[in-house]
Amino acid sequence: MSDTEGNSAYGKKSFKRSKSHFSDRVTADGRDGWPVGAGRYRLVVSRACPWASRAVISRRLLGLEDALPMAVTDPIQDDRSWRFTLDPGGRDPVLGIRYLAEAYEAREPGHPGGVSVPAVVDVPSGRLATNDYQQLTLDLATEWRDLHREGAPELYPEGLRDEIDQVMEEVYEDVNNGVYRAGFATGQEEYEAAYEGVFRRLELLSRRLAGQRYLVGDTITEADIRLFTTLVRFDAVYHGHFKCNRRKLTEDRVLWAYARDLYQTPGFGDTVDFDHIKRHYYQVHAGINPTGIVPAGPDLSGWLSSHGREELGGRPFGDGSAPGPVREGEEVPAAGRP
Repeated sequence: MSDTEGNSAYGKKSFKRSKSHFSDRVTADGRDGWPVGAGRYRLVVSRACPWASRAVISRRLLGLEDALPMAVTDPIQDDRSWRFTLDPGGRDPVLGIRYLAEAYEAREPGHPGGVSVPAVVDVPSGRLATNDYQQLTLDLATEWRDLHREGAPELYPEGLRDEIDQVMEEVYEDVNNGVYRAGFATGQEEYEAAYEGVFRRLELLSRRLAGQRYLVGDTITEADIRLFTTLVRFDAVYHGHFKCNRRKLTEDRVLWAYARDLYQTPGFGDTVDFDHIKRHYYQVHAGINPTGIVPAGPDLSGWLSSHGREELGGRPFGDGSAPGPVREGEEVPAAGRP
């Protein structure tokens, strides 16, 4: 998510998601100049942002909390974008900056494009290393392998990568990005095309998941993480705020059970902050919600209800194990949980 022209610009021009300008990779061999190293980098995220939430989930499932410390921004951006007002003194305690934009400027003064999360910042130099949200989690699963916890799951198994990539491409185009194209549409035809794409793909996914617990294979993969981050926001923001209102997630028996299954899996729901999600979308997108009123609903208690997906079999973590308790200081506050 980026905000290059102020919050009131949302919904005023046709939506097109830009590619990450800083597409360097942090790799085991350091071929782009950014070698993997425990404690060298800081992962900057917003719990409101679905793209950043992928990285938060992956980091927790893989046990990278010590190797890749995390900074959480305020869900409410101002016109300089993501800010560290949740921290004492309004500065990130490690990077010493007030705005993520400062790390972007340190990397490339006057860089084109906006300031987005997730962002990986090189702590010694204070410079942004990468903001490539599409590649980041794949690299966490593969290039950071030597720093994974014992029992970390295989989120991007080699033998299934072609199928995972295909599923992720379809989910990205129609669902992850489709809800944004609907929500920020500036014309009826543009909106309806995106809207139809969202629900056409959700119907296909529902059929796929009716007979299998996870999207690809019998374990959780990167594909599940990417679908989950949209589904968990669907009824809270996309159904109303983005006008994706053919049906709620709770009205699709299969997808609702699938989403609850993942939410109740360690590493997923314990990273979700509904308070941050709702306040960000409804208060930042002034162009489509000028009053800034945040809806009181929906009722979140259903996320903790029985889902019955165990009957389909599957091994959530494959030959690995569940992550341990949430790290102290990284717990989601009570206001953001069911």
